[in-house]
Amino acid sequence: MTDTATPPVSRTIDARGSFCPGPLMELIRAIREGRSGDVISVWSADRGSKTDIPKWVEKAGHRLVGVYERDGYDEIVVEKIR
Repeated sequence: MTDTATPPVSRTIDARGSFCPGPLMELIRAIREGRSGDVISVWSADRGSKTDIPKWVEKAGHRLVGVYERDGYDEIVVEKIR
């Protein structure tokens, strides 16, 4: 899932050394600390993040900008809506 117009990233979370549910917990903390409109990129090598984070984002009412496969990890980009 990808959007062609990716907004600039406000914050990057390098969670490549963390495993489920670590990357999601780090994203939730960043969402709480951030402001509406912030774009957060999560780097995760944990395969579960690719499905867990998008599910949480939808449930929490934020916007999934995209999930991108990188070399050895996934980048999940989220926009804080509220």
